[in-house]
Amino acid sequence: MNNIVNEAVESYIRDVLPKNDGLLKEMETYAEENHVPIIHPEVAKLLEVLTKIQKPQQLLEVGTAIGYSAIVLCSATEEGQLISIERREDMIEKAESFIHRAGLENQIHILHGNAEDVLPTIDQKFDMIFLDAAKGQYMEFLASCIHLLREGGVLISDNVLYKGMVASNEYVIRRKKTIVKRMRTYLDYIMDHPSLTSCLLPVGDGVAISYKNKEVNLCKK
Repeated sequence: MNNIVNEAVESYIRDVLPKNDGLLKEMETYAEENHVPIIHPEVAKLLEVLTKIQKPQQLLEVGTAIGYSAIVLCSATEEGQLISIERREDMIEKAESFIHRAGLENQIHILHGNAEDVLPTIDQKFDMIFLDAAKGQYMEFLASCIHLLREGGVLISDNVLYKGMVASNEYVIRRKKTIVKRMRTYLDYIMDHPSLTSCLLPVGDGVAISYKNKEVNLCKK
């Protein structure tokens, strides 16, 4: 139970979703056996649907892990190019192996380093950004993400309710207080940011979806 939705509802949603087979199923098993966090099944399906709707050509992911969400995203695009940032070399090695087996090595490119250092060095715009890295550092990544996102682009932030702790102090574990405080700050910020229109969904561990508003020219005659 993740304290976000009723357990029976969560179980029903996951039961009704089509089950993966082949490589994605293998990656799910690997992640479970090796305690590697990957996106929840309902979040994976949400990413797939949003990608098919948005049809992004340039995607950015912050937090690669074993490459599961990168493969989900790129499998939903025809020719989309995805850059993913990962700080752990062992994760990159595993991710590249899975990406090669998925036949997506020409679409997915991994940059090694801490996101706060790598993001400012990227010199291009993106149609979609998926933020799924260290939960206590989302605010540190946000300015770069907004800058790198095209007008009309979408920023998707995962785990923003953090096992329900962000929504209610009743669920907060003492050692997680700092992360919870920072995530609440992040959500308040994106909800009020003038460049973003955002919503918060109780899906998986909580997902925020932010649309980058198009600038209005107030100087038109």
